[in-house]
Parts: sequence; C-alpha cells; structure tokens
Amino acid sequence: MVVHAADVHDADGAKLLFEVIRGRFSRLKRVWADGAYRRIADWVAAWRLAEPIRLEVVEKAAGGFVVLPRRWVVERTFAWLGRYRRKSRDYERYADSSEAMIQVSSIHRMLRLLKPDPSKKPASFKYRKTKENNTG
Repeated sequence: MVVHAADVHDADGAKLLFEVIRGRFSRLKRVWADGAYRRIADWVAAWRLAEPIRLEVVEKAAGGFVVLPRRWVVERTFAWLGRYRRKSRDYERYADSSEAMIQVSSIHRMLRLLKPDPSKKPASFKYRKTKENNTG
C-alpha cells in the first residue's frame, strides 16, 4: 500500500506502488485497474522481471451502472475500511500516519475474522418499511 497526496495522479501513484512491491510478491501475476491506469500498462509490461506482471484495465460499461469484474473487491475493501472511525474521514495530517491507520484497521479486521467473538452475534439485515415498499 502507498498513500500519497491528492495532487498525485492515480497512474503516478500506481508507479510508486509498483516500485514498492517490486520483487516482494513472486506470486503476483495480474493486476486489475480502472481506466485511469491505462497509460502505465506499457510501463508495467516493460519491467524486466522473471515473471512479468500483467495489468488488465477494466473499462466502465456504457449505458449506466453495471457490476464490473473484480472491481467490487476494491469497493468492498473501501467499505470495510470506512467502518473504522479514523478512516471514515481523512483525519490524518501525514501520509505515513494514514498508511499506518489502514494497516491497523486491516490487521484488526483480519484478527476478527480469524478469531470471532462468540458473544457478538452478527446483525441481521432487514429492509426498513417505507411508504414506497408498502404500496402496490
């Protein structure tokens, strides 16, 4: 993970991330990205790695909302991080502390998944009754 200032373009931030992960993850073969990362596809392909990483750009579908392949994984992860108060807004002054809070939140989530608290029952989901739901 790399946290950077908001004035850094997504593709340039991805270059920073790829430099950090270079040589660390031997099993990494494919990376999915949205259209903003199209301009670095050649840059990623030009890396001199034993096993090249393939950058697949998932384009938005024309004509409204469509669930895109693998994109939901990123959105779900952002939703999980947003549940932590310090990550629901950008409270951090420095990128390093923001990165640390993402790591702490992720570690906390993983620990809760590995050893759930038996005294806490998961909340059941129910739609609220509204006038629109009751008509017709």
